[in-house]
Amino acid sequence: MAIDANGDVKIQGISLRSLPKVSLHDHLDGALRPATIVELADAAGIELPQSDARSLGRWFAKQSDSGSLVEYLKTFDLTIAVMQTPEALTRVAREFVQDLAKDGVIYGEVRWAPEQHLAGGLSLEQVVEAVQQGIEEGEDAADAAGHSIRVGQLLSAMRQHDRAREIAELAVDFRGRGVVGFDAAGPEDGFPSSNYREAFDYLADNFFPVTVHAGEAAGLDSIRSALLDGRALRLGHGVRIAEDLEVITREGDEVQVQFGEVARWVRDREIPLELSPSSNLQTGAVAAWGSELADHPFDLLYQLGFAVTVNVDNRTMSATSLTRELALLVEAFEYDLDDLETFQFNAAAATFLPVEEREELVEMIAEGFDA
Repeated sequence: MAIDANGDVKIQGISLRSLPKVSLHDHLDGALRPATIVELADAAGIELPQSDARSLGRWFAKQSDSGSLVEYLKTFDLTIAVMQTPEALTRVAREFVQDLAKDGVIYGEVRWAPEQHLAGGLSLEQVVEAVQQGIEEGEDAADAAGHSIRVGQLLSAMRQHDRAREIAELAVDFRGRGVVGFDAAGPEDGFPSSNYREAFDYLADNFFPVTVHAGEAAGLDSIRSALLDGRALRLGHGVRIAEDLEVITREGDEVQVQFGEVARWVRDREIPLELSPSSNLQTGAVAAWGSELADHPFDLLYQLGFAVTVNVDNRTMSATSLTRELALLVEAFEYDLDDLETFQFNAAAATFLPVEEREELVEMIAEGFDA
């Protein structure tokens, strides 16, 4: 199997790019087109490490492949710097949606942190409105091109700052106006969800959906706190839940596993894992299991019945797409179309949409894969 320059591949004669997909874990400030960064930086007088789009794209990929989440996150200083005006935010959001549509995505949730886009004098409300305008423009453009797509916002509170309650209130205020959920992002290790219990209590009181970055840079204690303190309905990455699985015996393809209490809870309650294969390798989240994609515990989690989903995390930093991530998994674990369909069903069921709309997504996925 060969992955082409656009990250596409055919499996059982079908182009992966053409299949309907759902994207749950996709950062807006990690998904800028390099050409757009060059143009916005030039207009804002921001110096770049590379002056042309192709070289800049390679720079992001190289800088992000550090094996450290802290180092990985430093690349965002550049993308965030060019996203400080309404025009820039609207453009980036519009292109984000258009790029998803070209990748076969029919529903996506875009996460981003409004508090990081105030340097130009905008208010929190203004930045959310600017992004929503771009999303709607992108949806209209995709529809005109013959690809129906919907995208909802997830507002992220940065763990290293003290604005979680404020961002939680902002998210609830924009319920029904484009925002579908709340996320806790930023440095995970040393910043447990218990630090932000007031914000999570507020969200719970308002029955507002929450996903939390957990089980990436920190382990089981972080996951436990996300579940108990954050009342997370999904785990952002969550890959280190595999630390709570003890392999007892392994004979060929048969593996006997002892579950810890956290892993058992996550599996039995079908709490979705927002796994991002390429990013998990780059940040060192799966270093305990190896350095190749075939070492990623994705397949173990899938075979054990966890609600695994496939995500890009940051398309710019990982030089990837959802199609490419699926293709890499096919290459590593010999998945077929039925497996890929299952991943999309899992993602559709995990969206922060009303049940009727989740069922519609499931039907659209089934029809697309059958066709």
